[in-house]
Amino acid sequence: MSRPARIAMVMLGLLAASQAAAVERLTGDQIKQLFEGNTVSGRYSGSNLPFSEYHHADGRASGHNRHLTNTDACWTTTPDAVCYYYGPQEKRRTYCFTIETSGDLIVIRNRPSGRINGLARIEKGDPYNYSAKKSDWVCDGLISQAPGRSKLARR
Repeated sequence: MSRPARIAMVMLGLLAASQAAAVERLTGDQIKQLFEGNTVSGRYSGSNLPFSEYHHADGRASGHNRHLTNTDACWTTTPDAVCYYYGPQEKRRTYCFTIETSGDLIVIRNRPSGRINGLARIEKGDPYNYSAKKSDWVCDGLISQAPGRSKLARR
């Protein structure tokens, strides 16, 4: 069995085992406290492709998604979710997720659909030294500037 397949099996096993444990949906403030200064690593559901991102305090997300190195990734929180955005304002792509925890397992759900996007764990600090690699982009925090996403700024 390949290493990715073994990892997927383990993560699915952990998810099944966690069903007996209490699941907690985090607020935006709780997500920020958990993610900031740490690395979120896991696999996307469906594709089983990996992601691993160090969450800088200034809003940058260094690391990789689906084996592609981040060159412009930013993150921010809303009252009930974490949102990632990529690219300049005129081409910005934004993705928002609710976060649930069950023990050490993090369940990432697409917002607003609620479908599971991936499973992850928090790795304390920056164990892969992502912050030492070139990450010269600046995050403006304006997720509402994404084309077609202006409703994100409304409550």
